[in-house]
Amino acid sequence: MNEPQSHDAPVCLITGGTSGIGLAAAKLFAKNGYQIATCGRSLERLKEAQKQISSAADGREPMIVQVDLNQPTEAREFAESVIEKFGRIDVLVNNAGCAALAPFEHIDEATFEQIMNVNIRSVFHLTQAAWKQMTEQGRGVVVNISSLAAVDPFPGFSLYGSSKAWIDLLTVALASEGAETGIRVCSIRPGAVETPLLRGLFPGFPSDQCVSPEDVAEKIWGCVNEPDEYKSGGAFAVTNQV
Repeated sequence: MNEPQSHDAPVCLITGGTSGIGLAAAKLFAKNGYQIATCGRSLERLKEAQKQISSAADGREPMIVQVDLNQPTEAREFAESVIEKFGRIDVLVNNAGCAALAPFEHIDEATFEQIMNVNIRSVFHLTQAAWKQMTEQGRGVVVNISSLAAVDPFPGFSLYGSSKAWIDLLTVALASEGAETGIRVCSIRPGAVETPLLRGLFPGFPSDQCVSPEDVAEKIWGCVNEPDEYKSGGAFAVTNQV
C-alpha cells in the first residue's frame, strides 16, 4: 500500500458529485478549503465535475473516481482508496441515490435490487469504511441525504421513501454510537430539488416549488460547521415553504 499523502486540508468524501446536490456540495466545500473526493458513473460528467470543483477550489484538484454504486462493494473500495490517498476522511456525505416512481404492485425485482443497492447497501459499505477511519481520528461528520418522502411518501414512492426512512433511522443509531468517539451524524430531508433525478421522474413539476441544490448544500455545510444548531441525530428539512 502506498503511504498516504500529507495534506493539511480536511477531506470531504461526497457520493454522486457529478450533478445536483452532490456537485453543489462539492463546490461549496472545495471553495472553503476542503480536499474533495467524489464519484459517479459517467466519465463525461466526471470530467465536467472535475473542472467545476477544481475551479471552485482555486485549482486544487479533486479526487474523481468512476464508481457504480449498484455494485455496493465498490463503495467500500472507493472509501478505502480515499483513506489510502489522504490518510483521513473528515466529512462523509452520502448523497447518491436512485428512485423509481411506480405503484407497489408494479415494482419488479431489478428495480427493488437497484434501490436497495444504491440507497442502502452502498451506504452501509461506504459509511462503515469511513466510520472506522473517523473512529481512529477521534472525529468526523457524516451527513446523510434523506428525503421528505421518508416521513410522507406519496403514492408511487413507497420503495424510495422506505429506503430513506432507513437512512434516517441509521442516522439516529449512529449518532448514539458516535457520541463516544467524536463522530456526529445528521440527516437532511429535502423536498423537491431541481436536479436531473427530479426532472427524470417529474418533467412537469413546477420550478417555483423546488429548492436549489445550493440550498441543500448550505444545509450540509451547516451540519458540519454548526453543531449547536444541527444536533447529531437530527433530520433537517429543506423546503421552499415559509
